[in-house]
Amino acid sequence: MRADRLIRLTLLLQNEGKLTTAELSQRLEVSERTILRDMDALSASGIPVYAERGNRGGWRLSEGYRTRLTGLKASELVTLLLSTHSQLLSDLDMNNSFQDAQQKILAASPATIHPTIQSIRSKIHIDGASWHPQEQDASQLELIQEALFAEQKLWIVYTRDEGKQSVERTLCPLGLVAKRSVWYLVGRVDSSEHERHQQAELRTYRVSRIEVAIQLHEPFTPPADFDLAAYWEQSTRQFRHTLPHYEAILRVPSNLLSRIKQERFIHILQLEPYEQDWWELKLDLATSQYACQLLLGWGSEARIVHPPELKKQVIEAAHQLIAAYEKDS
Repeated sequence: MRADRLIRLTLLLQNEGKLTTAELSQRLEVSERTILRDMDALSASGIPVYAERGNRGGWRLSEGYRTRLTGLKASELVTLLLSTHSQLLSDLDMNNSFQDAQQKILAASPATIHPTIQSIRSKIHIDGASWHPQEQDASQLELIQEALFAEQKLWIVYTRDEGKQSVERTLCPLGLVAKRSVWYLVGRVDSSEHERHQQAELRTYRVSRIEVAIQLHEPFTPPADFDLAAYWEQSTRQFRHTLPHYEAILRVPSNLLSRIKQERFIHILQLEPYEQDWWELKLDLATSQYACQLLLGWGSEARIVHPPELKKQVIEAAHQLIAAYEKDS
């Protein structure tokens, strides 16, 4: 509804200070022309919104203006009360703070919507953990967090290449990112080391691989234009681009197709019906070795169409497997 969008727009400007038409369009998932019409509607209704011109311009509310349209709906309250990951909060030592905040939100909400909230919470539980969680060493996280918020440099010993090599770095910590239950530190290599690492001034470090972390109590100034979310999104895209790709065309029955769709490391590029209860699909299987291992596990259910060298590789692997078992029998 437009009224809800106008309220969201006003609250965005109130909470974030200044946003461009393009940013508002993206956040509210409407066209930029719709945002301009909404601004006219806000102005006509007495909301003191104005535009700053220039390259760094954007929309603002007049200084000192605060909207009183802050009442929360039951559905909005539920999203706040359900959006938690207990392990991540525990890592940050914020479990108690989150529970206190939940109680304050409930206490401040109208009593008439409490039954609705309790009903939804009793029927929905979000478990963010994987079925096969990996143990993550977060012992350095507290110290890293202290240095991050104090804007002080860190000296770390970091293990890379699957534990084969350790490096030392002096970093300016700029942010922490949690992906599932894994923590990552985003940092800028200290300017004193910049000449030796010009190709990677901004780096991402897996916290569980940081063997030693020492807070140096040397202040630094974070870049004014650094956006942690934007950096992570760009870094993720670059990482995905560097991943190996190996395409293969297979024909599989419907029962195997449903299993393939649940595989985490398989990307279905193309899917077409072949004949009754059979499908032809193009897959990204990362490497030929990984593809061969999968196909051996699928047995006769999967038929290789392309490439021919993959079919040859699977046949050779199957002969080696048979020979190994015959030798042991």
